[in-house]
Amino acid sequence: MSSAKPNRLIHEASPYLLQHAYNPVDWFPWGQEAFSRARELDRPVFLSIGYATCHWCHVMEHESFENPAVADLMNQTCINIKLDREERPDIDQIYMAACQILNGNGGWPLTIIMTPEARPFFVATYIPPGSRHGRMGMLELLPRIGQAWKEQRAEMERVAAEIEKALHNESRQETTPFSIRGQNDVLPILQQGYEQLKSRYDSEYGGFSSAPKFPTPHNCVFLLQYHLLDPGSNALQMVEKTLQSMRAGGIFDQVGLGFHRYSTDREWLLPHFEKMLYDQALLAIAFTDAYQLTGKPFYAGVVAEIFNYTALDLSHPDGGFFSAEDADSEGEEGKFYVWTQDELESLLGSGTADFCNLYGVMYDGNFHDEATHARSGQNILHLPADFFADPENSLESMAVQREILRTARIKRIRPLLDDKILTDWNGLMISALARAGRTLQKVEYLERARKALDFVHEHLRLSDGRLLHRFRNGQAGIGGFLDDYVFLTRALLDYYEASAEVWAFKQARELADWTIQLFGDPDGAFFFTATDGERLLVRKKEFYDGAVPSGNAVAISNFLRLYHLSGHLLYEETAHRVRKEALGLANRYPSAYTELLQALIFEYGDPAQVVIVAPDASDARKLLNQFHRRRFPACVTLFLCPENAADLIPLSHIVTGKVAVENRTTFYVCRNFTCQAPVMEAKEALDLLGRKV
Repeated sequence: MSSAKPNRLIHEASPYLLQHAYNPVDWFPWGQEAFSRARELDRPVFLSIGYATCHWCHVMEHESFENPAVADLMNQTCINIKLDREERPDIDQIYMAACQILNGNGGWPLTIIMTPEARPFFVATYIPPGSRHGRMGMLELLPRIGQAWKEQRAEMERVAAEIEKALHNESRQETTPFSIRGQNDVLPILQQGYEQLKSRYDSEYGGFSSAPKFPTPHNCVFLLQYHLLDPGSNALQMVEKTLQSMRAGGIFDQVGLGFHRYSTDREWLLPHFEKMLYDQALLAIAFTDAYQLTGKPFYAGVVAEIFNYTALDLSHPDGGFFSAEDADSEGEEGKFYVWTQDELESLLGSGTADFCNLYGVMYDGNFHDEATHARSGQNILHLPADFFADPENSLESMAVQREILRTARIKRIRPLLDDKILTDWNGLMISALARAGRTLQKVEYLERARKALDFVHEHLRLSDGRLLHRFRNGQAGIGGFLDDYVFLTRALLDYYEASAEVWAFKQARELADWTIQLFGDPDGAFFFTATDGERLLVRKKEFYDGAVPSGNAVAISNFLRLYHLSGHLLYEETAHRVRKEALGLANRYPSAYTELLQALIFEYGDPAQVVIVAPDASDARKLLNQFHRRRFPACVTLFLCPENAADLIPLSHIVTGKVAVENRTTFYVCRNFTCQAPVMEAKEALDLLGRKV
């Protein structure tokens, strides 16, 4: 550790803030102390937002925040705040919106200069220390800001007022009234979403953009569901090509497993190397659904690889999941992951030629310097893009070589582990484990989901039932956001339907009730921040899907599922209220809202309620397996037996009066809460369901 004196960030929990704790910049964490000091000294506020595994955040720190000349100017001109966007997504959302309004794009590091009232008047992303390539540097920018603050204050205040007004207008987007009377109104929206994705689809390499190319697994999940509505479409083919190409590409860690954040090219070869927990979770769901629809073992195998990676490298011993691994090690992006041909020959010996041929290794390398584009002799391991299209292809013959490389790589200096545990991202991973556990009949996945739920309940839930957002090193903090509540609610529902454990259903209902109380808007969708949260420049609602699905879209699905599981009208009314506001935006460009489209498929797929009444719990769980092998997107399942009746009946009107006929396991298939005659065989119940999916 540096012998330099630490700044205030040394007392913070965030790994990102701790990375900057020995900068010569006089950093403050976000809080009233910083803004009070800005008002006292009459200075603007320099807000720098990033996250621990952000490559360009590291670049800006090394170039500017570790630079004494830049730090001196920052300290003389501004009050400086460093913020972890993953700890405070509410603040990040506001200032990223300002950046997008003014610049038409965004990214991290995000640089905001603002008044002591937190009103921005200058926004940028990465800023070099000195001006270059037409981009003003810190050494030129800061003196201009200081001079303008003294001599052109009225103009800066005017700009800040205009940006604040634009943020308020953006947060109160007027939605076009959009009424839905039935399935005929929904199908055109779903079809438009499909057609838009199809128009962007890369038929050669998969994915839905050129470069850079992001995984966007929620698009794949929507397309898999759309395929069930329109089997004649190309939806399934697009998903299969995309998933297979990603697994073959450099975006997948061919040695240590797990997916990197995104690909900088359209071939999925050259990734940004950070690995995020949410990507692993959402991709595991997409591969699970692909397996359930196709029955191809390849997809189940990739799910196992993702979960192996998270178990080895992103798991807390007590059950929670860490956030991410960095792209950089020893100051270089990707150094931990790449290989020279000489290294491979020294490790693999006689097996080198076949390995290099399969994994695309070249002597002069396939990994080029991002600035000069010169080849470095380094290689990112990858497979031919169409490798997995042939079910006869196998990687078993290279298992020994991959293990040799994995063992050798362990000796390298690893990238930083961002070991904070976030409630929302853990909710995503728990959902992935629960869905895979039920679909693939893997008890160990359900056990890991249960262990993670127990961790969150113990460390991130307050005694009154509310949630906290972040846990690290034994300390939890930051009041929960909408995503924390809705992602964890979905995880509990997924776990309940996979395990039949009523406590999970009960906790899901409790969190749903808290969601309404803390985030609800009587006139529309949910706010991202709670009613008792910190008062910020604007209180935002989020609808479109970004790297993670929209919290409002997930909320709609949750409340629809809860309505069909419980029969309580409040949940249906809440879902419809949120959906109305969300659809007013989504109908303009539905492919940006594919999580919402999934909720529409559920709601207008004539959802079925299946009640399995069994003489004992073990009998019911055995029969669950038969349901989970079939795919019914618009279906919820309840399990009633003597052991859980006292707990389940108060939670659900639907199970009332349901009995095991002749003391045999009995199936009730219901739609619109009207049940058909009970049947005694799982196959009969599945046939009843299959008549209308």
